[in-house]
Amino acid sequence: MYKIQKLNKISSEGLKLFPTEKYEYATEIINPDAIIVRSTDMHNMELPHSLKAIARAGAGVNNIPVEACSEKGIVVFNTPGANANAVKELVLLGLLISSRKIFRGITWAKSLAGQGDTIPKLIESNKANFKGPEIKGKKLGVVGLGAIGVMVANDAHALGMDVAGFDPFISVESAWGLSRAIKKAISLDSILAESDYISLHIPLNDETKGIINKNKFNIMKKGIRILNFARGGLVNNKDLIAAINEEKVAMYVTDFPEEELLNIDNVIPIPHLGASTPESEENCAKMAVMEIMDYLEHGNISNSVNFPDCVLPYSGMKRITIANKNVPNMIGQISNVLAGHNINIAYLLNKSKDNYAYNIIDIDGDIDEDTVNELKQINDIIMVRVI
Repeated sequence: MYKIQKLNKISSEGLKLFPTEKYEYATEIINPDAIIVRSTDMHNMELPHSLKAIARAGAGVNNIPVEACSEKGIVVFNTPGANANAVKELVLLGLLISSRKIFRGITWAKSLAGQGDTIPKLIESNKANFKGPEIKGKKLGVVGLGAIGVMVANDAHALGMDVAGFDPFISVESAWGLSRAIKKAISLDSILAESDYISLHIPLNDETKGIINKNKFNIMKKGIRILNFARGGLVNNKDLIAAINEEKVAMYVTDFPEEELLNIDNVIPIPHLGASTPESEENCAKMAVMEIMDYLEHGNISNSVNFPDCVLPYSGMKRITIANKNVPNMIGQISNVLAGHNINIAYLLNKSKDNYAYNIIDIDGDIDEDTVNELKQINDIIMVRVI
């Protein structure tokens, strides 16, 4: 029986995919094989020795101690693309409210409560204060062409916008999904300089933190509108406020409100609603559950942030999975140990990602505990599991 600990409220549509005869799940559970989590901060949690996998029902894994997990051979999954449509819809809304002053207009209209029959006249005489440009025919620059960025680019083009995208690391899958009408920007600076609107869809890391800063604002058009539904730290808030005060930035729409931005007139703060739809939560939960089951039962890895994707169709044979540091001669050492115990390798798949590698080995016959322990003693082996 596999034990799954859930650290947040997880969609029941996802959880019910766990077969009850093989899985049990609960918030409080001893010695879990896997954890499924949404937003709970795990950095100060003690990771149990039984833990083999963590699945984040969402894309970002900032709340998970990924490096500590890697060192223990714990595979960390996320669910890229499961909430893409939900975020895309909010980005499209962001395009509209950044232009048409709808947000301000609604707030002002509600302030008229109690003025009775004078309201229609007040509305007509003041509505000009809330006019704004249409998005049709304007230039949108999409920075980052993952699942969400591709959907934003395609749908914005369908709404009549002139769309360019920039992503030097675009995947083959994303490239296949991108409309032929989307132009390719040659650099980040070129897309920032040429766009009327910018939509950010890149991860937050050491290289991208504060990537939208004073230098970047200086090359943008006056009146640029910026949408950030990716991560708050991508934009330098101090430089943003200065750019707003200088009227370089006409509007900043963010799904990541911070204290210093809340009282800035030309900032529309949305309380992190990008993936807050029942459909998105259900899709993320289903994907996370399927990732956990395929890993626990077959050793396959898909959508991991710390180990390589490594999928070998299950043959029904005894299967050994091994995680190790990505150093030379590991396969040779593993093969020598197995050969020394007269174990024949039927199928072997080895993949690496950055500092770590992962192996799936199907063998003829069985493997005893002594052989498993001998594999574990090889330098730079992190984890050995027999399925």
